[in-house]
Amino acid sequence: MDRKTWAQKTLNVSAVFWFVVTFIGQLIFVVYVFKTFYLSAAQGQWNVWNTQLTHGYVPGMMGSNLASVTHMLLAALIILSGCVQLIPQIRNAFPKFHRWNGRVYLMVAMMMSASGLYLMWTTGTVGDWTLKVGLSLSGLLILVFGFQAYKYARAKKFLIHKRWAIRLFLVVSTVWFFRIGMMLWFFINQGPAGMDPATFTGPFVTFLAFAQWIIPLLLAELYFKAQSSLSGSFKAFVAALLCIVTLLMVIGIAMATIGMWFPS
Repeated sequence: MDRKTWAQKTLNVSAVFWFVVTFIGQLIFVVYVFKTFYLSAAQGQWNVWNTQLTHGYVPGMMGSNLASVTHMLLAALIILSGCVQLIPQIRNAFPKFHRWNGRVYLMVAMMMSASGLYLMWTTGTVGDWTLKVGLSLSGLLILVFGFQAYKYARAKKFLIHKRWAIRLFLVVSTVWFFRIGMMLWFFINQGPAGMDPATFTGPFVTFLAFAQWIIPLLLAELYFKAQSSLSGSFKAFVAALLCIVTLLMVIGIAMATIGMWFPS
């Protein structure tokens, strides 16, 4: 096996490694959402939402409550739908399912983006204006990337469509990236360095507000470039970078699972 072929196979394996870890981590988050929000809603225990969200359920605020309920109850659906959409074996074996699942994913992503933006700018959120701006930009990118993915799917330009779909998946996952990034930071620093936990402000929160979607998108662009590159060295570099990032994600997922989603 020549060096270029080896580098390409390594790049492919590193991408699969990243996706498997992401899939497992997001499934853990789905179980948390189901356990915390779905079950409590079914039992009428809306006070549980207020222990997990800044403005989970506010008596008398119909618009806010409707947006909050819509946003959270669709969370598990969009995570599962997005992960399934990126599995090539399912896409190749069940093309009709892939198309309809893609439509559902896109519709839910748009609804969640709109409800999230509404909640943030009407009822507020933790942190300062920088967090609002960072989250708002990710919400707007969902709308832009969703439109692009749909446009190229309709035009049957499937390679371009796939890349826009991956970008869409990444910005839809920013809430998840935010949590594992924060818990990784806590693990490295053995505490909330660079932020005030009481007000959820500080330089690290400002950094993460934008890094939660900028870093995944930059890595995706490097991966796309490496896939089409003739340089074996560049492919190997991106593969190594993906593996390092994925290992850091494993730590963040473990810490988020223990410390946020299923605390002992």
